[in-house]
Amino acid sequence: MPTFLSKIKHRFPTVHLVAVSITGVILSTTLLFLPSEEVSATKASISIADSAKSVKNLANADQSAERIRNELPLNLPQADIAPAPSSRHNETTPTPTQDPDENWVSYSVQKNDNLTSLFKRAGLDARDVYNISQATIEGKELNRLYPGESLSFLIEGDALKKLKYAVSPLKTIVIASINNEYVVKTIERTPETRERYVEGVIEDSLFADAERAGLSNNMIMRFASMFGWDVDFSQDIRKGDRFKVIYNEQFLDGKKIKDGHIVAAQFINSGESFTAIRYTDSDGNSSYYTPDGHSMRKAFLRMPVDFARISSSFNLKRKHPVLNRIRAHKGVDYAASTGTPIKASGDGKVIWKGTKGGYGRAIIIQHGSNITTLYAHMSKYNNKLEQGSRVKQGQVIGYVGQSGLASGPHLHYEFRVNGTHKNPMTVKFPQASPVPKKELAAFQQVALQMQTQLKTYATTQYAQAN
Repeated sequence: MPTFLSKIKHRFPTVHLVAVSITGVILSTTLLFLPSEEVSATKASISIADSAKSVKNLANADQSAERIRNELPLNLPQADIAPAPSSRHNETTPTPTQDPDENWVSYSVQKNDNLTSLFKRAGLDARDVYNISQATIEGKELNRLYPGESLSFLIEGDALKKLKYAVSPLKTIVIASINNEYVVKTIERTPETRERYVEGVIEDSLFADAERAGLSNNMIMRFASMFGWDVDFSQDIRKGDRFKVIYNEQFLDGKKIKDGHIVAAQFINSGESFTAIRYTDSDGNSSYYTPDGHSMRKAFLRMPVDFARISSSFNLKRKHPVLNRIRAHKGVDYAASTGTPIKASGDGKVIWKGTKGGYGRAIIIQHGSNITTLYAHMSKYNNKLEQGSRVKQGQVIGYVGQSGLASGPHLHYEFRVNGTHKNPMTVKFPQASPVPKKELAAFQQVALQMQTQLKTYATTQYAQAN
């Protein structure tokens, strides 16, 4: 009977067998000098032993996975073990939040919703509502819920473990069960602040051209308010006037969430330049000042109605449009649509609120000991104000109308000093307090920096445009 070796010799030529033998010797010698398995695993090539091992591992993959799963310690975090895919799907189950470790579910606040209705939707009962209400009774964190907001619930074994309420993108209230007691925690995030520069030329109006340059409506109103003591944006601006604004935007996770503050701005009106610098003092109070430290804020607003048109100026020999006879016009009329907000031009106290002859619905405010302002022809008042109420500059006191002797909706505004009527458009207003002396050195550094920055931005933008 032929031996195994003789069979091989019969099947393969001798020269082939010799080649195989030599190759085996070379491989054996090479393997003696190969690095350890741990080191070789980092290399691109794979040894014969590794290849054999891989084949064996593939063959035993299912058994190994099951054995490893069974040998894992019971306290290993669940996220470290890949769960088997679930075959159950419930279309009505709210979508969990994106926390991979906890199964949160969220419910949107609908009109007329309250805690009871939301908790019921989440499968919780009155006892849960009571417990959460007691936990938040002091801080009143859940007293006001608005449609469109949402509450997120973490429920385990029919028990509420956590409740999450996103007050804003920057603030979240978390109420967690710790040792059978609910604890309230406020989580606040800090947004990223980015600086932005915008400039433009007046072609049509401040509002249209600033919006075209990239300013939001909110920023345009802030800009107008800053310079509103010096510039009448309905009457004073001219084609070719220029504006420059440096302001902050706030971002969260790479997305803009809101505008920040204007930090410096400039408006060039008919060749005259007005510059405002935002400065925060050592007590944390912020205000706007001219570069030499005077307050941008005056004791009185030049216009008590935003972006209105002057329909009738101060004129002691004007012909009355309704009475059709010469009658002194001791104020300024601002034409605006019915319902336009009217603002108090300065801090003071309401000394009259009611119908006053041809003035119609009117309010009179006393400012200090010798100045009063009158606002007439209102459609309605701010219902929170009564005679004797204190008001702040810029506070809405009523709304434009045409009550009394008025040919159309407008505000009639009067300014009196010691009982004598003054032209509101030309009267000199006293300044608000300047930068305090103790803050002056620090302010001057900020003012110089911001003026330099305005010039640098303008130069850079000009270079890019050309």
